[in-house]
Amino acid sequence: MFSVSRDLSTLSHSTVHYPGADRPRHSHHHGSHHAPVRDVVRAKVPGKDFVCPPVLDDLLYQFWRGLQDNLPPWEELNKILEFQSDELLWTAEKRGLWSLEYKRELTSPLCIAAAQGFSDCLQYLLENGARPNLVAGGRTALHEACVNSTRECAELLLEYGANPNQYTEDGLSPLHLCKTEQSLRCAKLLVRYGAKVNNLSEEDEETPLQVAAKLGLHQHVQLYLRYGAQVNHQNSSGETALCAACGGARCDAGDEEENYLQVCRLLLQYGAHVNKVDKERRSPLHKAARNVQYRLVELLVEHGAEINTPDYNGCSPLSNVLQTAEVRQKCQPHAVVQLLLNHGSIKVWPGALLKVLASCASTPKTVEVMFNSYEVVPVTYKWFDTIPEEAYQTHQTFYASLFALENTARCLQHHCRSTLRKHLGKHCHTLIPRLPIPNALKSYLLLDPEGVVY
Repeated sequence: MFSVSRDLSTLSHSTVHYPGADRPRHSHHHGSHHAPVRDVVRAKVPGKDFVCPPVLDDLLYQFWRGLQDNLPPWEELNKILEFQSDELLWTAEKRGLWSLEYKRELTSPLCIAAAQGFSDCLQYLLENGARPNLVAGGRTALHEACVNSTRECAELLLEYGANPNQYTEDGLSPLHLCKTEQSLRCAKLLVRYGAKVNNLSEEDEETPLQVAAKLGLHQHVQLYLRYGAQVNHQNSSGETALCAACGGARCDAGDEEENYLQVCRLLLQYGAHVNKVDKERRSPLHKAARNVQYRLVELLVEHGAEINTPDYNGCSPLSNVLQTAEVRQKCQPHAVVQLLLNHGSIKVWPGALLKVLASCASTPKTVEVMFNSYEVVPVTYKWFDTIPEEAYQTHQTFYASLFALENTARCLQHHCRSTLRKHLGKHCHTLIPRLPIPNALKSYLLLDPEGVVY
């Protein structure tokens, strides 16, 4: 059983084994009258003064000797190299037996040079007969160049005829492997040389656009869209690129939040269906709400996202926010809840508020916004028992005001707010800001949290 190497930059000179007949290895020991192999390659290959990966020193030296003897071993440069690591791997054998063997990985000289960015060495190999589309360990050198974002190597390979649409053993095209910001230059080269932006991965049926959207690579997304990527293609899970972007976005990922926002704007600009659901009937809004992405939720709602459509489990976007509010406190879940309610989201059944209180106890602003969205909700002793002691002590001011309402009516101001909000319905977010009243009162009507309830 062989596994494909994912990091060729760590290959050491001492671990290489050539399949077939044993070949003499050049000595590097102190006191040897021979120069190191790398020096031999540099000095004795006219016009080829380049640095190569140390693991290829012996191979290039053997090739050079063949040239001197007028017996050029062209296939030496297309040899499949087998590397044995120190890692042990359980391997299944016949009759259901398992054995513990050293992990082995297959690669080629081209793959090693491309992965490590040795462009001069790569050019030498290509000029002397190395095949650009040779598959080793399930990948070609172009795949390795894209994975490691070695743009110069990718360009050389494409110039020498590398197939920009060749799939790996895992069913991925080179564009699918452009997964970092640094790989943008490789992606641009690929599409220029004819890479198809709508190639599907074999397992998940994903396009490069969906891969880039999921990772928040807005420049990749823009590139693929310009070259005709299908913006509403659904993968094997029914997910579109917009769904993938909303599912991948995280509010605690620093600058990445802005990247995902740009991705979604681009997709919507190119005609992404905002209400397209996956096989579990989850829309982009469901996923953005679950990840507590306020700006994404706002963007989707502005583009006509349906707020009250339930997913396969009967959860609305509002329910999704409440389910993850505690683990994403830094994302200010109360703001997303407030936004959805002001756009007409159906509230949670009052009888289920006890569960909301239990799951959101550490985010009192979320509890406050939800509680104030109802005109009348009886506070009982069960509510007090639901709040963990730590949450109560941390937010004692708020919970003391909440429990003070047990068997007590809400104030007249609250009832007026509820009546007005019921009248305005899903237009609260647009009509309340236009009212000729003080800003503080507008904030009150829009359910801005105050830290206490009354």
